[in-house]
Amino acid sequence: MAKPLIPAQRRERIQEYLATQKIARMDDLCTLLDASDATVRRDLEWLEQEGLVERTHGGAILSQRLTLEAEYQQRAQTHPEEKRMIGERAAALIEPGDVVFVNSGTTTTQVIRNIRAASQIAVFTNNIHAALEVGAADFALNLIGGEFQPHSNSVAGRFAIDNVRQVYADKCILGVDGISPTHGCTVPSNAEAEVVKLMIERTRGPVMIVADHSKWGVVSNYQVATIDEIGKLVTDQAFDPAVIESLSAHSMEVVIAAASPVKT
Repeated sequence: MAKPLIPAQRRERIQEYLATQKIARMDDLCTLLDASDATVRRDLEWLEQEGLVERTHGGAILSQRLTLEAEYQQRAQTHPEEKRMIGERAAALIEPGDVVFVNSGTTTTQVIRNIRAASQIAVFTNNIHAALEVGAADFALNLIGGEFQPHSNSVAGRFAIDNVRQVYADKCILGVDGISPTHGCTVPSNAEAEVVKLMIERTRGPVMIVADHSKWGVVSNYQVATIDEIGKLVTDQAFDPAVIESLSAHSMEVVIAAASPVKT
C-alpha cells in the first residue's frame, strides 16, 4: 500500500495539476491525491493564502498574474476566432435605440465591428482602433476623446472622464484582461480602469463582459468590477462548465458564443 502523501507533496501535485489543467474540481483532486474532501480543502486554503490558487465553487483555479499591458496587435493574435464569435454574439444583444458604452480592447473591437446597421444605436467608446476600422458606420459612433494610450490604441485621462460624465448608457460592454472569483474583473492600466469604472457607474441597464476562456483566473493590476457587479458574460465554448455554474451562483448570466451556421 502506498504511503499517504504529506501536505507539501499534496500541494505540489495540486499546483502541477493546475499548471496544465488551469482548473480543478474537488472530486478530481481527491482522486489524484487519494485524500479526503476535508484534507484537499485545507490544502487549497493554504495555497490560496500563499496566493498560488483561487478557490472556486467546487474546486480551484490557478492564480495567474498579468502586470504588464500587452501591445494591441499582440493581443489581437490571441484566440482571434473566439473573439470574433464573442463580438458577433455580444453585438446581437444591442437593441435599436440603445445608447452603449464600449471600452478599448481587441474583443470589444469585434463587438463594434458586428453592430447591425441601425441609425437609432449610439455607441460611446475610447477604442480608437475600432473607430478607425469601422469608419463610416451605420450607427452613431462617438469617440470620447482624451489622452492617447499607445499600448491599447485607446484614449483615457481627464478629458475622457469629463466626456463620459455627460452620458447615461442603456448598456455597457466591456473587455477586460482578467476575471477572477476573488479579484473580479481587472485591467493592467489605471487610466483605462478609471474610464471603465465610470462607464459602469453611468450605465442604467446591464453591464456585460466580453472575454474568451483564457481570461478566467487571470488577475491584472486594477479592479474595475466585482463578479457580483456584472450581469452578463459573453464567452466562448471552451469556458469550463463548472465555472459557468459557479458564476450562475453570483446571478451572472453566461452567454456562449458559437460559430454561425454555414449558409447553403
